[in-house]
Amino acid sequence: MIATAFPVGFFAGLFGIGGGLITVPFLFFIFETLGIDQNYLMHLAVGTSFSIIIPTSMVSVYTHNKHKSVDPNIVKTYGLFVIIGVLLGTTFAAVMKTKALVIFFTIVVFFLGTYLLINSNQQKISKKKFKVHFRIIFGLISGFISAPMGIGGAVMNVPILKYFGYPIKKAIGSAATIGFIIALCGAVGFWYSGFILKVNLPLSVGFINIPAFLIFIPITMFMARVGANSAHKIEKSKLQMFFGIFLYVVGTIFVFRYSSL
Repeated sequence: MIATAFPVGFFAGLFGIGGGLITVPFLFFIFETLGIDQNYLMHLAVGTSFSIIIPTSMVSVYTHNKHKSVDPNIVKTYGLFVIIGVLLGTTFAAVMKTKALVIFFTIVVFFLGTYLLINSNQQKISKKKFKVHFRIIFGLISGFISAPMGIGGAVMNVPILKYFGYPIKKAIGSAATIGFIIALCGAVGFWYSGFILKVNLPLSVGFINIPAFLIFIPITMFMARVGANSAHKIEKSKLQMFFGIFLYVVGTIFVFRYSSL
């Protein structure tokens, strides 16, 4: 857990993500090794990931905000519909089996990784306006997909915001802020669903593992600041390309994990 926390925090700040894309696979592996009930492996990894994302994303948001990379208007309007999507997605995830959640996770990261790599060299700004109906549709979708994956939603929201004309760094900063909201709602949702299902997992409250939470928090908060500062020193197209490659690596890891279930 200690070794994993360092790259999780760095990537969280660098890409404006909460770190769930790397936290979930590693926690899944760790919990599996510890003999956690296989029916709830993914649920525990996702719920714990959300709880870890909360303080990590706070540091990331603070740093991006210092660089004026957060759009308050997007956070207030778009973020509302993301929250509704998270609540629906959390309910959906609670009734899914571990293997189904693994498939869901893998498909989404490969799809988004492909999108980012294909568009990494396109510098043209879209003329499409991010109107209310688009904010409702994409907000619900990104929130709903983020919940079963245990992520802050940046893998959805960075491409979405960029598509509607936001520069990559502004998109990352705003997505990081929305990620904090997603993490807070997701953590509460998975704690509550674990309580409702009356799960009895070692050293856990609902679907949140306490030791993992305490170990990850101090390390990821420090490394998130390092990563966020690094993001503002990298050329825009390279940053997006690295993001796409990163998603492919994560997706590949989960393909191997799925084959062993």
